[in-house]
This record gives sequence, structure tokens and C-alpha cells, in this order.
Amino acid sequence: MFGLAFYIFLFFSLIVLVQIYFYLFIFLPLSTHKEYREQFQEPISIVICGYNEAQYWQQLIEQLLQQDYATYEIVLVNDQSTDDTPFIFKQWEHHPKIKIVNITNDIKKGLGKKFALTLGIKASKYDYLLLTDADCLPKDKYWIQSMVQHFNRKDMVLGYGGYYKKKGLLNKLIRFDTFLVALQYFSFALRGKAYMGVGRNLAYKKSLFFDNKGFASHLHIASGDDDLFVKEVSTSSNTAISLMASAHTLSEPKTTVSSWIRQKTRHLTTGIYYSPYHQWMLGLWSSSQIGFWLLFIVLLLLSDFVIFVLILFAVRLLVQLVIARPVLKKIDEYDLIYLFPVFEFLISAFYIIFMLNRIFTRRRFW
Repeated sequence: MFGLAFYIFLFFSLIVLVQIYFYLFIFLPLSTHKEYREQFQEPISIVICGYNEAQYWQQLIEQLLQQDYATYEIVLVNDQSTDDTPFIFKQWEHHPKIKIVNITNDIKKGLGKKFALTLGIKASKYDYLLLTDADCLPKDKYWIQSMVQHFNRKDMVLGYGGYYKKKGLLNKLIRFDTFLVALQYFSFALRGKAYMGVGRNLAYKKSLFFDNKGFASHLHIASGDDDLFVKEVSTSSNTAISLMASAHTLSEPKTTVSSWIRQKTRHLTTGIYYSPYHQWMLGLWSSSQIGFWLLFIVLLLLSDFVIFVLILFAVRLLVQLVIARPVLKKIDEYDLIYLFPVFEFLISAFYIIFMLNRIFTRRRFW
């Protein structure tokens, strides 16, 4: 009779095969993806919404005004901020490139970012939209042209929103998690099955927004201005990705574990509205990651199949590094490769925390 350890090892082997399948058949096209510069010169509207983001506006606008692009406007939406945002915006009231939308207090509070973003899009005068958040900065002055060049062939562009590199383990974990999320949504987009983008760096045609009636179908859901909208309007032929370094935006990462957990929990709220296909595939991916590390530890303790377990571990790690290496280089996160399995183990542990915390999370609009 085979013992319990044998069946655990068989299940572990199956999980390893699932993980290798994802890397070879889902993520490999992203690893080998080539991106070429194209010419696109149509006018662009950059739309940014903010609620109590006074500390970010000055630096962001200064950098946006330095963008190397012929014709663009910046639409700023102040969503009933109670900080110094209205006073900061006054300096740009008559700027030729800047349009300001103030959502006043007589409008019912709690309508959220989707309402603010809709007003900003309505106020924009160009058909090509580029979206980011108030706490983000373009990586360099070629951000606009690097993102919108894909409008030559597509109606939507998914960009990468990274975080600044800081000292400490938490910063590396946040950046590693951001890499894993990008690995997934970019890879599925390349397969013609896009399910999300990030509001920190997203572009689409204004006509695409209104043809879809904006966020009408999920206006009652607090989040989803990026992922649920992308899921609805993306097709196998209308969506591009932009990985080149100049197309990135950067944000300040969370500095405490508790604030990061709250942020990640908020991001998980829309997953239940994904298509059955994406729920199944993403669930299989994350559960196989968690299962891999749990069974790996168990099998090491049981010691019956240690050699075989270590061989499978090594094979999986080799496949991971070969495929992840080019992606990490493209998004300028190559320093994470040196402790790849350590970060993956810690992220898998945090995923359990995120999912448990999600059960007790209250709904928020911003």
C-alpha cells in the first residue's frame, strides 16, 4: 500500500505541472514579446481624478507639461477634495494645456472615482485618452508617445504602473507582487483575453468609452474603473500592451504592511465579476502557487521523497527564471530575480492574508 506521503507527492507533482504549464503556455509569449516604435501624432487628452491628493499635483503637472508630444491637454478632476487641492488648481485655471473640473459639494457625496472619471472624460476634447492617477509620475518625457503609439492599430493600450525602488523587504515584496500581476494581465492580453489594466497607466479611445455606455453596468461597484471596464470592452483584436521603459508610470509604494494589505484587499474586490474563464484560470494560478509552497514544506518534513521534491523544485525554478528574466528586464525590476523563490514564497503567504481580509472589508469608493 502506498503511504500518505506518496499521494501528497503525486499531488505536488501535479501542481508543479500546472505551474510549468502557465509559464510555458501563458507567460512565454510575454517573455519573447517584441515592441517597435511607431509614429502617432493625433491629439491626446490626459485625464486624472483625485480626492485629497494635494501633495501630488504640483510635481505631476510639472512633469506632464514637459512631455515630448505635439498636442495634448490635461484634464484635472477635483472630486470634492477637502484639502488644499482647490487652491493648488487655481494656478492652472487659465493654462492653455490644462482644463479643470471641480465636483462641488452640492453633488451627493460618495459617487466615487467612476463618476469623477466620467465627468473628466466628458470634459476632454480629444478622442484619444490617456489615464493615470494623481500619485503617479511618468518615467520620462516620452511617456505619452510610448503609450499612444499603439493607437495606430488598437483602441486600447494597457501600460505598466510600477513603484519606486526603496530600501527594505516590504518594498521588494510590493514590486514583486506588481510584477506577478503584470505578468498575468499582460500575458492574457497578448492571448486576446484581456481582463484588466491598471488605472495608473491606461489608454483608450473616448468613443470606445461612450459606445460601452461608460461604467454603467458596474457603477454600483466601488472599484473596477480599470479592470471591469477593460474586461467589458476588450476584444481579441482591439487591445495592445506597452512594456517599453518610457511607457511606465511610477508611484510611491506603501510603507507599512497594514496599508499594503488594505490596498491589495481593495484591489481584489472585483475578481468575482470576472468571466468564468478568467476566474478559473486566475484561481488555478494563485491556488497552485499557494499549494506548491504548502506541499513543498510538508514533503520536506516527511522526508520520504526529498530528492524528487528538490528535483521538481529545481526544474520549476529554472523554467520560472528563464521566462521571468526578460520580463523583469523590460519593466526595470531585474533586481528581484536574485531572490525570486523567497519573494514568491512570501507573496504566497500574503495571498492567504489578502483573501481572508477581503471577507471583512467594507466597501469604499476611493
